[in-house]
Amino acid sequence: MSLLNIFLSYPACICFLCLLIFLASLYFSASSRKSTSKLPPGPTPLPIIGNLHLLDIKRQDKSLLKLAKKYGPVFTLHFGFQKVVVLTGYEAVRDALVNFTEEFVDRPPIPIFEEIQRGNGVFFSTGELWRTTRRFTMSSMRNLGMGKKLIEERIIEELSFLVQDIKSFEGKPFNLRTFNIAPTNITFVLLFGERFDYKDPIFITLLKLIDEVMCLLGSPFLHLFNFYPFLGFFFNAHKILLKKIEDVRVIIRNYIKTSKQYINANSLRSYTDALVFKQQEDTSKKENIFNDDNLIASILDLVMAGTETTATTLQWAVLLVMKYPTIQKKVQEEIGQVVKAGSWATYEDRKNMPYTNAVIHEVQRFITLLPHVPRCTSVDTHFRGYFLPKGTMVIPSLTSVLLDQNHWETPHDFNPNHFLDANGKFIKKEAFMPYSSGRRNCIGESLAKMELFVFFTGLLQTFTFQPPPGLTEMDLDLNVPKTTFTLRPQPQPTCAIPRE
Repeated sequence: MSLLNIFLSYPACICFLCLLIFLASLYFSASSRKSTSKLPPGPTPLPIIGNLHLLDIKRQDKSLLKLAKKYGPVFTLHFGFQKVVVLTGYEAVRDALVNFTEEFVDRPPIPIFEEIQRGNGVFFSTGELWRTTRRFTMSSMRNLGMGKKLIEERIIEELSFLVQDIKSFEGKPFNLRTFNIAPTNITFVLLFGERFDYKDPIFITLLKLIDEVMCLLGSPFLHLFNFYPFLGFFFNAHKILLKKIEDVRVIIRNYIKTSKQYINANSLRSYTDALVFKQQEDTSKKENIFNDDNLIASILDLVMAGTETTATTLQWAVLLVMKYPTIQKKVQEEIGQVVKAGSWATYEDRKNMPYTNAVIHEVQRFITLLPHVPRCTSVDTHFRGYFLPKGTMVIPSLTSVLLDQNHWETPHDFNPNHFLDANGKFIKKEAFMPYSSGRRNCIGESLAKMELFVFFTGLLQTFTFQPPPGLTEMDLDLNVPKTTFTLRPQPQPTCAIPRE
């Protein structure tokens, strides 16, 4: 379904059109007086809607791949009145994010995130605030054990709780979303200094709010709000989302309040503690970057992004090994050869488990979890023969990299051999970029890699995952992901059969 069809189905479309026509006339009149930049070629925009009629709301990333076949790896689209430069394919995306990392380092002002964060936080801020906050966040997370043995011990501990929870279903069907609880708890350990019991009311509330926010971020009407924010009074999705976000902020504020009361410089147990201590350290500065608004925004960013991505990837991993039982069995055999009975696999074991490592990498490549997050040019930029003025929105399509047929033998198939050589040894691939690249790459990459390996191997060491009775592998749906902020699998049940 295209955004145009959704737009025309809206009850207030007549008023919407009248107002847009008036605003469009002002817009195009003003645009015609501006000097024309040498932007890349692209489809001719229609009045008011630009090229929105060419986008499939369920899979915008796939729409961009189709357009790239006609217009090349670098082209221009019009999202309503907004000009956007799209980069597709490994070469173009890597060129921009690695070779022009400073030029493409900024985030554009996306209306919904402007409403939520007001320029604060880790992910959608820019300039010195972004640099300082990101640098502090990376340093704090390392101090808290991210990517080290300390956090691995917490992951293994959480794995035991997850296994016990799954055993409680006694082989009966349960939803794939159950797997979210363990990765989410690891994020909360880092953010708040403690894990939650799975039945804790705050934990259940946060899980529900994160789910609702992520679903709303994929709403067609939220996209329309981002394209035409001045018509926000016609839409409700962004208003509902902002209310959900405020509910999360209430919980975050309580943790900040507690941290301020009991802060101990010699024992900073969480990211919240580290932020509060830094705020108190910098009180003498005229402009304190670590003010309350930025503290809340930074924690909020990690609550959302730090839980959704790894948790959803784990769901996909279980779904895919259910779909391909031969692959599941081969992973289990390799685990049995490397991991001692009664022990869990450690992250270091991946070096002796090439097939398992290849499967985990292939899951991330195949699912294209986060198709793209927009950037914008921080300065006037000459790129591949084109001129992109400062502030030009740019979409580096990670889907196009992970499905680039020049770098993957069977890009649209789930094929762990993409990461294995002729001798069965694991090989790294430059075009494996699920965490993006350059200075805006994922902050939690090292944590996500460790979590996925430990949780995935531990689950397959303990269980064999099968479709529920009455269903076969052919019935499992891989083709139509649920559109949220990420590309989630459709809600589907699984059965976990304990292994001897």
